[in-house]
Amino acid sequence: MGTGAKADGRGGTPAGLAAGAEGADPRRWKALWVTLVAGFMSLLDVTIVAVALPSMQRDLHASAPAIQWVVSGYALAFALVLVTAGRVGDAIGRRRIFLLALTAFVLCSAVAGAAPSIELLIVARLAQGVAAGCLAPQNSALIQQMFRGAERGRAFGLFGATVGISSAVGPVVGGLILKLADGPQGWRWIFYVNVPVGVLALALGLRLLPKLAPGRGERLDLPGVSLLGSGVLALMLPLVLAESGGVRQLWWLFLVGAALLAAFVRWERRVAARGGQPLLDPGLVTAARGYAAGAAIATLYFVGFSGVWLVFALYFQNGQGYSPLRSGLAVTPFALGSALAAVVAGQLVERLGRLLTVCGLTAVALGLGGAVLCLRLAPADLAVWLAAPVLFVGGLGSGCVISPNVTMTLREVPVRMAGAAGGALQTGQRLGGAVGTAALPGLFYLVLDADAHDYRSAVAIAVGSGIAPVLCALALAVRDWLRDRRARRDPCPPEVSHSHGHASLG
Repeated sequence: MGTGAKADGRGGTPAGLAAGAEGADPRRWKALWVTLVAGFMSLLDVTIVAVALPSMQRDLHASAPAIQWVVSGYALAFALVLVTAGRVGDAIGRRRIFLLALTAFVLCSAVAGAAPSIELLIVARLAQGVAAGCLAPQNSALIQQMFRGAERGRAFGLFGATVGISSAVGPVVGGLILKLADGPQGWRWIFYVNVPVGVLALALGLRLLPKLAPGRGERLDLPGVSLLGSGVLALMLPLVLAESGGVRQLWWLFLVGAALLAAFVRWERRVAARGGQPLLDPGLVTAARGYAAGAAIATLYFVGFSGVWLVFALYFQNGQGYSPLRSGLAVTPFALGSALAAVVAGQLVERLGRLLTVCGLTAVALGLGGAVLCLRLAPADLAVWLAAPVLFVGGLGSGCVISPNVTMTLREVPVRMAGAAGGALQTGQRLGGAVGTAALPGLFYLVLDADAHDYRSAVAIAVGSGIAPVLCALALAVRDWLRDRRARRDPCPPEVSHSHGHASLG
């Protein structure tokens, strides 16, 4: 590794990279907005397509399992390449990988929009997912590289807002596009809309993204890539095929995936012990303070956060007869609260630390719990209005979870490993999201079948179950917060540990 990375063990920009020094590059905030727009597009495409599936299925004469691959194939490909793409960006340059991935994403969006058959659409979506997975880890890595100190907290606040809002507003944006592009082929604009936005982001990225020196050329840890990719694939495949019986038929892949990931951890430790360059340094878990807890909190939170939106969509559209647009608008208070809180939370995270996450997770649990009570007990015509304020409270909490957690998880990671660390964090989020989007709608349908199509009971039980992983994340956040308080009261032992940790990572 370069000496600059070692000199800045806290994860700040190496001294030799002038653009990372505070105030040195006046274009860094404009460059950030370019990366956020691209990141918003790639994350939005995880959920925006869901509202257009019925019209796609009719126009392309696709079977139900085939059309499901339009959504699940994208999510699967996205998750598979995150860590590897982050590591490649660390080694050969994040700007280069970002621009290449954005170009591929735009081209794949155009192909998906023009696809004449379901087979070509699925192939385009898989390729689009790979491009999105290469794009995503560069966002957090570029923030690490361009910002430091209080500025980094604000930048991660905007990044966290992008993650939260893109997940929450997908159904709204999809419904709005279908409303504007009315007609049998209107679903194609779900993909076409990425083209002009992506081309503009690409042009601005070429101009504004800093040309920072990449890490020293290194050999990619191919055995690590194979083990991690195979393990993630084995864990996610039954989940993305859940609607066609994947969990029931392929349950044994969970055991295979766990074994492969255990082998990956052992291999990475072996590579690191030999002085090699592992795909994901095991020292991140033990030496980069806050990384392990933050990654676990993110994974658990996304189990509930991702799954409840599909349950709400099923309830409002199938149970209440709402249009896709109206269904999306029903949960807009959560997205608004998340957007407002995320920007403010980015400025508070340095002062409040993990306490901010604790408060946020508490508000999310209370907000979703209040929504469950409203939808279950209130008259159907009033329930959505009564649920709006508590969903707004939940959204405020979510804004205090995602962006502060990203900041606290990555702030101690050396810049040279920022891409791989950010990729691993997002892999956990995607795995959590896959579990939530498979389990909670499955539970919703299970209750419907068992309870004479009682939609109110189904939404209450499914969303209520989504609160459980949020509470687990809250327990981890409380534990990490208490540990930080003890460390501040007795700073000597953590300082020694901290020093050793960075020696091993640097």
